[in-house]
Amino acid sequence: MNWIRRRFQPEQIRELVLIGLIIGLILFFGSQIENYFNPRTFTRISTSVAVVTVVAVGQTLVILTRNIDLSVGSIVGFTAYVVGTILTLNNDIPPVLAVLLAVGMGAVMGSLNGVLVAYGRVPAIIVTLGTLALYRTILVEISGAKSVLTNELPRWLVELPPVNVVSFGDIDIRLLFVMALSVVIIFQLVVSYLPWGRRLYAIGSNPEAAKVAGFPAQRIVFTAFVLSGALAGLAGFMFLARFGNITVVAGQGVELQSVAAAVVGGVNINGGLGTPFGAFLGAVLIDVIDNSLIRWLAISEFWRDALLGLLILLAVATDTVIMNRLRKVWSRHELQVTGASEPPAEGGARHAL
Repeated sequence: MNWIRRRFQPEQIRELVLIGLIIGLILFFGSQIENYFNPRTFTRISTSVAVVTVVAVGQTLVILTRNIDLSVGSIVGFTAYVVGTILTLNNDIPPVLAVLLAVGMGAVMGSLNGVLVAYGRVPAIIVTLGTLALYRTILVEISGAKSVLTNELPRWLVELPPVNVVSFGDIDIRLLFVMALSVVIIFQLVVSYLPWGRRLYAIGSNPEAAKVAGFPAQRIVFTAFVLSGALAGLAGFMFLARFGNITVVAGQGVELQSVAAAVVGGVNINGGLGTPFGAFLGAVLIDVIDNSLIRWLAISEFWRDALLGLLILLAVATDTVIMNRLRKVWSRHELQVTGASEPPAEGGARHAL
């Protein structure tokens, strides 16, 4: 037990448990579903998890500051539809410009959330519920009841989802999954090693202490919302590439999926704890359950949403009860180690003599 305490923190143990749970679920479903262990299963899960992973990373940055972004589903749908419409009107737009357009559009939409929450001091749940409805309403109005059709999109975009970056035997690693994994790695490094990332944890853990320490809390919270919007915009581009046919309801429910992925992945809803890698594991766990249950029991969309809600409740309960106790045990152990390593006081030495 002491060896484990020295090697791992409670959050790392939770991530290890998630990895074990994912492996266990894969083995279970493999024993129940015929031909489950084939390359198509991996391709299906890795492709579908990519969009939610990117949004969940942005959601993680916001939740770390004790806030939440419920507008991400509308941002995904808005950017997917608008960028798709622009590409249907001009097939010559370069891929990089299309991506930057989606990211920039998402960043602008996220900045509205950031201004109202960070500088206007309006509760995040109120702001993002409002912008969720606002962005979706604007999309409905500008769409004119028209859809983006795959056959009108540039050839390079239609051919993007099947693009393989690398293959391991019969298993192909698709470009969309690599994009999502790159986002996870980049922001894992940001929150782990950059001062801005460490301040996210400080603000979420103890806002008053962070304020006394002189951290620019408002600017950091604003930046977190901008990045959440930008990543939702990138996810919107990936959503467009994956599905092609985009309607005004595109992206609905992504906000629930992103919150579920973050919370299941160990991101504390009260801020200050969690990692982008944990959010990625949460997204994978949810997607494995979702895709596998469809093949095993053919459950409806209604029950899939109910399952997400149940997973959120279980994750919050686990974090509140088990993880809090685990953190207390770790803290007590560290205090004991620190106390044992300190030299005895001078008076104590004389008393011993």
